[in-house]
Amino acid sequence: MKIKTLDYKEFDHFSLKHKNSNYYQTSYYGNVMKKSGFDVDYLGFYNNNNDLIGASLILSKKIFMNYKFAYAPNGFLIDYTDEDIITDLTSKLKKLFLKQNYLFFKIDPLVKCSERDRNGQIISTSRDTKGILEILEKNGYIHNGFNKYFENLKPRWNAITRLTASNDKLYYEISKQTRNKINKANKRGVEVYEGTVDDLSIFYNFIKHKHTRSLSYYKDLFDCYPGEDISIYLARINPEKFVRNSQHIYEKESERNNQLYHEIQSKPIDSKEREKLISKKMNSDKVLGIAESDLMYSTRLFQTNPEGITIGGIVTIKFKDTVYFIMEGFDKNYTSFNPNYLLKWELMKKFNEEEFKMINLNAVSGDFSLKNKYKGLNEMKLGFNASIFEYIGEFDYVVNKPIFKMYNIQLMNKTTLEIKDRYR
Repeated sequence: MKIKTLDYKEFDHFSLKHKNSNYYQTSYYGNVMKKSGFDVDYLGFYNNNNDLIGASLILSKKIFMNYKFAYAPNGFLIDYTDEDIITDLTSKLKKLFLKQNYLFFKIDPLVKCSERDRNGQIISTSRDTKGILEILEKNGYIHNGFNKYFENLKPRWNAITRLTASNDKLYYEISKQTRNKINKANKRGVEVYEGTVDDLSIFYNFIKHKHTRSLSYYKDLFDCYPGEDISIYLARINPEKFVRNSQHIYEKESERNNQLYHEIQSKPIDSKEREKLISKKMNSDKVLGIAESDLMYSTRLFQTNPEGITIGGIVTIKFKDTVYFIMEGFDKNYTSFNPNYLLKWELMKKFNEEEFKMINLNAVSGDFSLKNKYKGLNEMKLGFNASIFEYIGEFDYVVNKPIFKMYNIQLMNKTTLEIKDRYR
């Protein structure tokens, strides 16, 4: 096997056709990470007949003295079931990376272990997973485990909704709780619209607490990906619509409440019919109270923010037949408006009509117990009739063991100092 540097066009041409192609293994993502301070290389793997049989975007950065680490996001684009290829490639990469002062490299292949339903029950498993794990470990790759949370650079568990039916059918396939929240968002005047790159600063306020990525990273995404492939969608309260809907609900429930009152008066005091009507009247009183409160709240919003308030957003990337929801967030002050639910549903309808096959809702936890602290995140995403794709996870390959040992000692010492500083 030979390893050669590809130009970005050669790489993209190969990447797009590979069965494990994904939006990370593209020159677009490479350009984004270059702006984030990484060195970027596109490597091609050739067999003895000089056929290109694999390739990878490689990100690298100095981490210790003059040594670097490398990362192939979502793994090399290669056949992981072929032990001869993996063995030969690993040997060649080790020699190359030793010369270039690499300490270790990381891969997280798109090798699917299982598909599960929204309750975590296994629908199907891959027959290749065990064999691939054995091949990689035999060649010196260190598996970082079948973790259940978000310890890896890329999520090991993804929620994916297949767009295989009409919008009407898709709607009734999502959970009842999810439909209720979508309906509530509509009643409270929430609307979804497509934004522009100028809206990123508003969007960033919704997600900046989630991770360390800066606003400039999202601007770089819009700079580097083709305009037709990357979009931002926002959820906004339309106060006029909120007032109108609240008024209608209040009037309708008020009429029903009065009717129940008169029906109660017409029934004998000790009759069962009267008891049932009283129970209905009490429930109506609650609904009427909520409607009145919403009417007052919507009126205040209309007075103070007649142009509306943006309360949530999602950034999406289209790649082949899939739309990826790469980041989302909303203003916690408006949780009751359920903007995150309406956004997903409106986009699901839109991309279904555009004939995309899947929506990747991004990371979920692999813990399906009632005690899972990410239970709410799972329920929110899996409520959209999503399946869970479980991938094989991360592997590290140590290129220079003596220096890597020194690097680990430094990391341990740094962590110890940070802990001490925290409690001084």
